[in-house]
Amino acid sequence: MSDLICLSEAQMRWIEPYFSLSHAVPRVDDLRIVSGIIFVIRNGLRWRDATAEYGPPKTIYNRFIRWSRMGVFNKMFAGLAAKAGEPDQLMIDATHLKTHCTAASLLKKGLFPDVSAAQKAD
Repeated sequence: MSDLICLSEAQMRWIEPYFSLSHAVPRVDDLRIVSGIIFVIRNGLRWRDATAEYGPPKTIYNRFIRWSRMGVFNKMFAGLAAKAGEPDQLMIDATHLKTHCTAASLLKKGLFPDVSAAQKAD
């Protein structure tokens, strides 16, 4: 249980406004799902390898895909960065990551919204 990632209630209150409202069907706890998404991405796991404490892997995956398509994460990161104000320090990272050639098709499939379009709207 010590390896599990769980956001605090204060952290969840910061990001709650960026999630869409639930329709008539009650949904699985957002805190568990967001923590599960962070756990999978941070550890480089497959969705089905997510720990059961985060909820069903299919739910975690579906919520990640739906929120990605809706631009929830882009809005969340932009909103949180805007609240932080001007940084005291800037850091440059020269990390180089190789991706599989199929990674280029994710943008075409609509899994990641076009970031440049969001910047033009501002």
